[in-house]
Amino acid sequence: MASDSSLLDRQAWPSRTLREANVILIDCDHRTPPAQEQGYPYVTIPQLKNGRIELSSSRRISPEHYVEWARKAKPSPYDVVLSRRCNPGETAFVSPDMEFALGQNLVLLRADGSEVYPPFLRWLVRGPEWWSQIKTFLNVGAVFESLRCADIPKFTLTIPPLDEQKVIADFLGSLDAKIETIQRQNALMEELARTIFKSWFVDFDPVRAKAEGREPEGMDAATAALFPNEFQESEVGLIPYGWSVSTIKDLARNIQYGFTTSAKAEAIGPKFLRITDIQGGQVNWSKVPYCIASEAEYDRYRLKPHDIVVARTGASTGENIYLPVVPDAVFASYLVRFQFDHPAVARLVGAFMRTTAYFDFVQNSIGGSAQPNASAQVLAGAKLVLPTPVLLRQFAEIVEQLDEKLWHNVTQSITLADLRDNLLPRLISGKLRVPEAEAMLTGGCREV
Repeated sequence: MASDSSLLDRQAWPSRTLREANVILIDCDHRTPPAQEQGYPYVTIPQLKNGRIELSSSRRISPEHYVEWARKAKPSPYDVVLSRRCNPGETAFVSPDMEFALGQNLVLLRADGSEVYPPFLRWLVRGPEWWSQIKTFLNVGAVFESLRCADIPKFTLTIPPLDEQKVIADFLGSLDAKIETIQRQNALMEELARTIFKSWFVDFDPVRAKAEGREPEGMDAATAALFPNEFQESEVGLIPYGWSVSTIKDLARNIQYGFTTSAKAEAIGPKFLRITDIQGGQVNWSKVPYCIASEAEYDRYRLKPHDIVVARTGASTGENIYLPVVPDAVFASYLVRFQFDHPAVARLVGAFMRTTAYFDFVQNSIGGSAQPNASAQVLAGAKLVLPTPVLLRQFAEIVEQLDEKLWHNVTQSITLADLRDNLLPRLISGKLRVPEAEAMLTGGCREV
């Protein structure tokens, strides 16, 4: 239990505006440079995700345009990028190794270190006080809700002493580093699964090797023996001898549209998986809201292991995820569920649906529609090559081992992220100190 004197100390942390705390705002260049095949990343609002900047999905601009755009707003290490529109208040920090140009409707927040420790700024703009200020200053009279550059320096936040800021930033940063390590491990395992699928079932590398009298690489003799050593003609061109061609529709046992209801922020009922929750074949279940479903609705729309769900409308049409394991969840009406009789078939289809070939098929099917929309039958119409049943099982066994590790990592990452997000407001407000938080992590303190 904290002492009375320490509680008094905790009430002494002052509130200051960002301007008073010497946090400056740097506006973007209000133009958009032309895109290039290669060059420097040009970061826009969609690249701000979960407090980080995802450069992999950004467009590229020429070195000349980068220099021109950087004259006004060149991101520096530990700056915070803030979105003024679309997702007003969303922030992400600039890691020390980043170089990019700032897109429209974004601004930089920069601490000079006199009142706010630069690595602490990223945490200061994620707590409840921050979002309270966003609500206070949000311009709701325009076509799009937005923040005015003139208002942002007026945001008033509790500013801990500098020594406390450094300790808090180190503690929260260590949790974030663990999450990032797990995410990198998952990315490597996902890439390995994609590589195996592409080599075996798209490029047919083992079959080509055997046809040329070579031993297939990256596998033992028993697995290599499962591949033929010649090709045959098919409706999609040459495929390994003894294999076949099918469609997702012909393989699926059940194709089903999702559930229409309203999401709930509070933890009532099952999770409610929506299109926006599926990003790059992954779901951050800690961010998925809850919903209320009757017993009959829950039975009908409950997600099950080895389901595949696909977005059927909007800019994300065709985005999908294979679910080796699922929490207690149902799925929304703008998603389509595919179910299969055998998990190995589901895993093969799931891998196929993450390929460029499948995404190209979806885009070609919906054409250039301004409001993309695809029926379940369209999404299920793609053709894929099927190996022999014994090779299909071998592939599933190998990849499902990766799936188990991935799910374990995802669960661990969610636990750490929830812990970080729950501790953050208490730490930056002074209601909890880092030693107490560390004791909670080790089980030495259950309540503070």
